[in-house]
Amino acid sequence: MMFLVKMKYYIKSFSLLVCLSLLLLGCGSSSRIISTPVENIDSSPLKISPLTESERNSWSHLDLVTDTIPGMSVDKAYSEVIKNKKGKTVIVAVIDSAFDIDHEDLDDVLWVNQDEIPNNGKDDDNNGYVDDIHGWNFIGDTYYEQFEYVRLLASGDKSHPRYAEAEEKYDVELKKYTQLKINSSQLLQDIISSDKAVSSYLKKKEYTKEDVAAIKTDDKALNESVALINYIFGLDYGSVTAFKAAVEGDLVNINTRLDYHLNKNFKGRKTGDDPNDIYDVSYGNNNPRPTVKKESHGTHVSGIILAERNNNIGIKGVANNAKLMAIRSVPNGDEYDKDVALAIRYAADNGAHIINMSFGKSFSPHSDWVKDAIVYAASKDVLIVHGSGNDGHDIDIHKNFPNDTAGNGTEVADNFITVGALTPRYGSGMVADYSNFGKNNVDIFAPGSEIYSAMPENEYKLQNGTSMSAPNVSGVAALIRSYYPSLTASQVKQIIMDSGLPIDTKVVVGEAREIKNLTEISKSGKIVNAYNALVLASQIANQ
Repeated sequence: MMFLVKMKYYIKSFSLLVCLSLLLLGCGSSSRIISTPVENIDSSPLKISPLTESERNSWSHLDLVTDTIPGMSVDKAYSEVIKNKKGKTVIVAVIDSAFDIDHEDLDDVLWVNQDEIPNNGKDDDNNGYVDDIHGWNFIGDTYYEQFEYVRLLASGDKSHPRYAEAEEKYDVELKKYTQLKINSSQLLQDIISSDKAVSSYLKKKEYTKEDVAAIKTDDKALNESVALINYIFGLDYGSVTAFKAAVEGDLVNINTRLDYHLNKNFKGRKTGDDPNDIYDVSYGNNNPRPTVKKESHGTHVSGIILAERNNNIGIKGVANNAKLMAIRSVPNGDEYDKDVALAIRYAADNGAHIINMSFGKSFSPHSDWVKDAIVYAASKDVLIVHGSGNDGHDIDIHKNFPNDTAGNGTEVADNFITVGALTPRYGSGMVADYSNFGKNNVDIFAPGSEIYSAMPENEYKLQNGTSMSAPNVSGVAALIRSYYPSLTASQVKQIIMDSGLPIDTKVVVGEAREIKNLTEISKSGKIVNAYNALVLASQIANQ
């Protein structure tokens, strides 16, 4: 399932005084790893004032030293490292939900299959996909789907080694969301009745916090209504109307979970193929656009990577020479392993240099198909970037798919990088509380919270999740592969990990709110830095 964080994320202020200086190395030995000099850590005060709108909407591109915000130094990379250089076009395949390929910030950065004649109903390039001009849609008209563990239960295969685990998880989730529906429905009714009572008493539909605070009455029912409205005004929603809309949105999500994701009897797939037969490949269509407007995930992810930088509208993607190969394989629910495996192979066969995958799940019946596809992509020199997931779990312990780990714990290939999420504030809360982590299975951290990007129908919005941190890294990878095309996928992965900023500050992570160092929750112990990555890439490429 695509990695979206449902709860509202709040930026917290910290009193920790920190600043890091970046070290620009010359073209010396490539064995030298760019790092933050120890003497420069904790030497300057960190920004503790609220982010301006401009900073908020572009913080992932900013620089820790210059802007006191833990971004990836993208703006600094453009102005100082690649300012007068001309890069090579890089194809980035985004495997995701759906894409508004007509969006004002994406329509001029689309990959075009030059070997296919548009709309003639023929497979001109004989790749097995008819009229695949900008990519492929492996799920056709499908929108809702069950969770994978629900599909397992629906199959009735009690001999499956994880059947009992799936049953336990299902019981917990069903009980949880059933109760949430009861509670949210009651809360919504309380809001409506309280709003009506207060409006009637004040004799006006629109009222202020001060109006409500001034109400003095012996009416017990009215006092209860006033108490609820006062409570709502104390929250970060701005108005009763906005809070009511938020609760209504929660109810929509809760009902979706109950009616589709957790519904054992629901059949969502509309492609006519057998999802358990990897050789049944004649399905899907060439239209990656959204089924409904709210199917926005792929558009948002793509904007982060490669939104047009020079059109003076919207946002600027990380990469400036990238083209989007749009591959729709993720429904509202859990993706099928078959679709993911075929999507990876499609991207690799059609020239992608990088694949971004911002989705995942805890059960994967055909994970071997996906791992085989990862190895295949490695053979084609394709780098795969994956979000670590939003459960707040240590994924060295909790299963999370897709991944590149074999049964014995080794990696099946060296082209797969897993990314955790950062918030805009350096300090103990810089790792997002929802972000998965893992010493062995998470490689590095990158900006993921409060990321501003494209939405369907020429709109823009802030979103949170490792779904956002992965494309930030894909953008950096695209820059490296554009300006230093001689470097291999595995070299690019290692450069991103080696050139990150090594952070010694302890952070709070996961559901249990444990205090850890980045070296304890990721392989590199670092946060991504585009400026450093391009410097190190230059050193290695110019050896």
